[in-house]
Formats: sequence, structure tokens, C-alpha cells
Amino acid sequence: MAPDRIENFEDFVKVHALLLQASGLPPSLHSQLFQKLYSETFDSGDFFQVQPCEEGRQRRLVLNSDSMEKESHVFLIDHAWTFRLSDAPKQLQEIPGLAERMASLMCVDIDIDSNSEETDAANGDEKDTKLDVLRMLEREICEAKDNGDGIARWLELDGLRIDDDMLLSLDLSSKFPDLLALSLCGNKLENVEIVIQEINKFKCLRGLWLNDNPLLQNCDDIYRKENPGYIHQNGHSLLSVTSLDLSNRCIHNLISKVFSPVEMPSLSYLNLRGNPLEQNSVSELLQILKGFPCLNGLEVDIPGPLGESAVEILESLPNLSQLNGVNASKILETGKQVIDSMLQPRLPEWSPDELLADRVLGAMWLYLMTYRLADEEKIDETSVCYVMDELGSALRHSDEPNFRVSPFLYMPEGKLASAVSFSILWPTQDVQKDDECTRDFLYGIGEDKQRSARLTAWFHTPQNYFIHVYEKHCQKLQSKHCPSPSIKSSTDRCSISSGEHGLRVYTDIPQVEEFLTRPEFLISMRPHVREDAKRDIHIKLKSYNSTDPKDADIIWTCMQIDEDTKKATAITDQQYINQFPFEACLVMKHHLADTIHKAYGSPEWFQPTYNLETHLPQLIGDYYVRKRDGVDNLWILKPWNMARTIDTTVASDLAAIIRLMETGPKICQKYIEHPALFQGRKFDLRYIVLVCSMNPLEIFLADVFWVRLANNGYSLDKQSLFDYETHFTVMNYRGRLNHMNTPEFVRQFEQEHEVKWLDIHERIKTMIRSVFKSAAVVHPEMHSPMSRAMYGLDVMLDSAFQPKLLEVTYCPDCTRACKYDTEDIFHGGKPLRAQDFFNNVFGCLFLNETEYATKL
Repeated sequence: MAPDRIENFEDFVKVHALLLQASGLPPSLHSQLFQKLYSETFDSGDFFQVQPCEEGRQRRLVLNSDSMEKESHVFLIDHAWTFRLSDAPKQLQEIPGLAERMASLMCVDIDIDSNSEETDAANGDEKDTKLDVLRMLEREICEAKDNGDGIARWLELDGLRIDDDMLLSLDLSSKFPDLLALSLCGNKLENVEIVIQEINKFKCLRGLWLNDNPLLQNCDDIYRKENPGYIHQNGHSLLSVTSLDLSNRCIHNLISKVFSPVEMPSLSYLNLRGNPLEQNSVSELLQILKGFPCLNGLEVDIPGPLGESAVEILESLPNLSQLNGVNASKILETGKQVIDSMLQPRLPEWSPDELLADRVLGAMWLYLMTYRLADEEKIDETSVCYVMDELGSALRHSDEPNFRVSPFLYMPEGKLASAVSFSILWPTQDVQKDDECTRDFLYGIGEDKQRSARLTAWFHTPQNYFIHVYEKHCQKLQSKHCPSPSIKSSTDRCSISSGEHGLRVYTDIPQVEEFLTRPEFLISMRPHVREDAKRDIHIKLKSYNSTDPKDADIIWTCMQIDEDTKKATAITDQQYINQFPFEACLVMKHHLADTIHKAYGSPEWFQPTYNLETHLPQLIGDYYVRKRDGVDNLWILKPWNMARTIDTTVASDLAAIIRLMETGPKICQKYIEHPALFQGRKFDLRYIVLVCSMNPLEIFLADVFWVRLANNGYSLDKQSLFDYETHFTVMNYRGRLNHMNTPEFVRQFEQEHEVKWLDIHERIKTMIRSVFKSAAVVHPEMHSPMSRAMYGLDVMLDSAFQPKLLEVTYCPDCTRACKYDTEDIFHGGKPLRAQDFFNNVFGCLFLNETEYATKL
């Protein structure tokens, strides 16, 4: 029997109520959406047209119908590609036609610099070149007639391959007799005499730019960057000039007789972008600009010659109504610092010999979107990525969009199993024919969530700003120094009395219940309640009063015990708990980074790390500096509080790093591109640290540690970055687990690399102590006399065998320690039996025993 299908609007709303609300679609369009979903109507092609732009490297969407009113239509957008991130390379290789379609959609299926184009650019066809220039001149004349008094005063002829003969034939002075400024940068002019002859024909010319022409190589006195203009003294007035574009003119000094309020009292718009102006101070430049009574629009690099703060520029120039195309009141209201309405799009880059699949993997970050599935019980651990079809992907960004797009999961049979994903598109403003249709790529994200920085995923934002922020961040880190906390000798600590019947231990961890067999400890947990205990500590309280946690001396649990839990379960401050207050400063990755930064700044054993929710500008600056200096720029993104490398990604693309913020809060940490390898594979080390006290600091390193090996040989090939078994080592939950006994690993590692493991081990111990020292100093509130805890520390070695801290884990998985017998490689090879692991851990923490742990 066929499943029941939703047949009416009322049932549709009932099933999809939460989805409709989350989408933001106006209720007036709900019925229209249902009709189109039910009838599978894809009619957007009747209203829109996709057009190429950016010289074919991008597409845009325009309205093809006469007009469209706000919130009048809703359209279905199909998803051309839906995938999990780790599956992307495999799907591009195996699904027929997918790579070709995505390459076409993302405009990476052509070679920008093909051999034929290089030949054309080098040789050119002189007739076609001149025709192009003449067409441009005609457009300039027409625009002057349409937009003003018919007089063209500014002419830019940059990069048009104009040579000396063509300059003569163009007869520019007769076409533009009132020209005030002429730019001929980047052409093929060689003869100084010809250029002077033609320039002298202009009776009003005040500015000339000849940068990047061959003639400058043989010219010592004129047309240099330090003296970019040729001025003909004829007394022509500039009184009528209202708009002046001086962008990218290599201007070093703005102070001159010509550029003054006296000469140009009507100047209302000025563009100074791309000029160093290093010969003028900020105060001098602001003073000059204040003198122009009509100046209300200014474009300038931020940070740049006027300073690093958009707000401070506006406060110094109160007459401005727009700065870099953005309304001044909006800037002052939001406190926005990175201001630029003229951002250039970040277009995909690739090499001619790069495979289509690799091109798509690089370009997809400009197009992909994400959602995460959930049901009544849990939410998906990883996000679903998708790329809208050709029409949806042609929607470009605008801070003031006229359309909105939202993902929508349609369940035609009323259940998640029948769900089909679409995107829905509707107008949020009135739109006219031939208007470009845009959406806000960061809908709902303001400056409080680093909107300007996040736009770097799609646009070339001002690099100088981010580099400056990064440099200030580095200066702050360099000033840190961690004082030494007090230290307690293990002989000063008394063991906890086990009483007449032993210490009662409440636990919800099966390994503790199974392997803690010492007579000093009495397990109060019953086997058949283990699974309930893992889900809810309150279940044990209600169902098994004889094993209430409030009756135990020691509570050893995998769940967080906060004040609310204590109240609910009647746990008191007289019971020992395997947690320290505020231990989040160590076990949550963003807090760990903050703790280490506050204590030490940037120690060698901790890779550069940024909390993307708060320090994205600093990361972008770091990325730009590394790119500028030609050094490694590979990063790893980790969720704040997930283990087992869930939702963890390796990326070298800045757009990818920023877009991955959309899948949840993350840190971004510098990837160790050159790790120490074992037989060509990556590995890391799991150490167990036992903490008896934070004040004074008293910590022990368990003699048991183990190595975790990647399954595949190490590679930095682009597609390998998506391969879990190449770049990750945790194979307990996915992949195949290849366990290696620690003594055998150490023996083979020493032989392979000709090193002494004892030297490495000493450096690791020093690092581990520093980690807990930082927590003790930065967070003294972490101390509690009734806390005893075990933490897992994951460590990697770089190619120089220096340790690097990866993370600190609360209640670590100790399956290997309880499963594999080993031996102590530092104390005469004494046996370390797996079944005694928790006996030894509890003996150290509660009975003051140190036979199987080393004091740090």
C-alpha cells in the first residue's frame, strides 16, 4: 500500500509549521509554496535570466519579466548537488557528469590564460585594438553628454596596448579639448617626444599618468611616480569640478596649489583609494579635506593614510554623508570599522592543468550552503552541504538585497524519511525589469558577529586592516608571562580513609565498574542500569535509591556535575567528584586556547589558534601575512566541544575557513604541515594526567600512554585533505583500528629516526606541566579540595620532534589502556596490566600511591 501523501494545504501547514517559521517565508506565500511543491512547479525560468559577468568568471541573475512586487511570488530552486563534505571528492570522480556541471555552474570550465589568449595578448591585432579604443572614446563622449554639460574632463585609457603610432592617430586633443586629467597607465608608449607633442595640445590638462609605460625607463625628469602630473600653466579654473577620482595614482603628497578648496570649491566627491600619501600625516590630510565646503562623499583605504578607524574619520570630517559608498549614519550607528561598498568579488583561481574536480573543490566555497538534519532524539553531528542550481547560484550578494533565499525540507508523506530538500526564493523589495536580483549571503549576521570580516569569503576585503589587527594581536601575546604556582609534594598529601567497608564509588562508566576491583573501593552501580545512567543521571536517582550518587564517597561520571545537578541529586560538597570547577578552561578548545594565551602568549608547543566567533579578523590577518611571505597556510578547524574529530576539517582556502563557521562554533588552528611520521604515516600520542590538586598544583602522569596511527600514508595533496584516514588518527569509531603496543612503537621509532625517546618524553612532560600551570594561574577558581580528576592529553610531534598540544579531554576513552597489556618503558620495563589500569588510577588519586604514575 502506498504511503499517505499530503493532499491539502491544512495538512501541509500542520506538518511543516516549524520549517515554515524557520524559513522566514511570509505567511501570505505559504499557500503558493504548497501548490508549487505539490505540483512540482519550477517556473523561475519564466521570470529570470542568468547572465555572464566579470568577463565570464561569474554569473548574475536579472529579472526578465516587466516587474515583480514585494512578497508577491515564491519560487522553487532545485539543489544541483547535495553531499557531506568528506564525500565531495569521491562524488565528483564517480557520479557521471557531476564535475562537468559543477565546473560550468562555478565558471571554472574555461582556461583564462590559454595559450591562444596569451598569444593574442602578446601580439594583438592592431586594427581590433584601435577599434576597441575608439569605441571607448565614443562612450566617454556620450556619457559626458548624457550626464553633464557635454564636456569630458577626465579620461582613463589604462592597459589598452596603445603605442606611439596609435596615440598620434587617436587625436585625443581634438576629441577632448577641455580635458583636465588623462591616464595612459599600462600601455606601450616609448617615445617621449611624441608623448610631449600630443600632451602639449591639451590647453587645460592638469594631470597626467604614464605609469607602467616603456618610456619611463629612459625618462629622468618627467612623468615619474614622484611627479606623476604634467601641468600646463594657463590659469584655467577648476571651480566647476564636483567629482574627482584620484584612485591608484601613486600619489605620495596631496598638498599642492592645485588640490585646494580655493581651486575646487565645488568638490563634493573624492576618491583617494590606492595612494600611499606617506608624505602627509593623518592630521595634515584631514585638515586639507575639512577645507572643502561641499565634500560629502569620500573613498579611501581603511586602514590607510587617514587612519584605521572609519568612525574616527567620520568624526573628523562631520560633513561627510558617505564613506566608501556607505551611509555615514549607518557607520556611526554600528561602529563598523571595515567600510567598503566597492569590494571586488573573490573569483575562483586555478591552473590550466588542474583537473575539473580539483577546480570545483576550490571554487565550491563561493557557492555551497549548509543545513543540519535533526529529529526528536538528536541532531546530526555533521552538516549537509548543497549547491543550488544554475539559477539559484547566480544570485549575487548585496547588503541591501531585493530577494531572500532559504532552504526548505518538503515531506510529501509527512515523515522525515520522505523529505526532499529545496531552496525557496521570494522578493523582499519591488523589482523592475532588468534589475539584478540579489540576496544577502550573511542574512541576520551583523557586526556583532563579525559581518565585515566574514564577507572576506566572497570579496577581497582590505588586507591592510586585517594585517594591522593581527599585528596588534601578536604584540599582545608577546607581552604575556606566566608566574609559577605553588607546588605541593606528594608526601604532604594524606590518603583518603576507606573506612571499615571501603570507599563507595558511584560510576556510570562501564570500564570503571568492570576494572576497579581493589578492596579499598566498593562499586555501588548495578550492571543493568548502565545505559540509563549514561542518558540521565536522574533515572538512577528515581529508579535505584540504593545506588543513589548521594550515598557514595566518590562520584566518577562522564556527565557534567554542575550546581543544578547537585541540587537535583542531593550531591554534597563532602563527596569527591572526578571534575574540577571551571575545568572548561582546559577541556573546551576555545577556552583552552584563551587560557594558554593569557598565561604564555604564544608558546612553541601550542600552534597559532583563533576562536572564530571572536577572533576572525586576527586569523584573516595571519592568513594574509603567511600568503604574502609565501609560507604554509594550512589550517585545521575544530568544534569547541566535540570529541572524536567530529566536524573537524583541514583547509587551506580562506573562503573555506570562513564558510565552515556556518556549521557551528569552531577554533581554527595552524595545521602541522610537517609532522614527525612513523613509517610514512601521521600519529599522535594519548597521555593520561591525574590531577589531585590545582592549588597547590599536584599532578601526575600515568605510566601508561599509547600511540594512535593514521591508516594511510601522509600527503598534502588537495584531495587528500578530505580523506579521514590520511589526516586523522582516531580510528576507534570509524575506519580500521591498527593498534600498536607502545614499547614496540618506541623501539621502531627510535630506529627509524635515530632519536632517543627519553629526550622526547622529557619535553612532553614539561609541556604537560605548563598546560596545567596555565590553568592554575589564570583560573585559580578551578581549585576544589573535593575534586580528583583524570584528563587525556593528545600530543603530536613536529618534524623536529618537538611536542605540540592538540587538546585536553575530560573523562577520556581508556579502552586501549584497559584492553592491552604493556610495559613501562621508563622504569625498567615493569609490566602494566590492562586490568589494573583503573586500580592504579584510583590508587594515585585517592590513596596517595605513585608506583604507576610520575609526579610532574
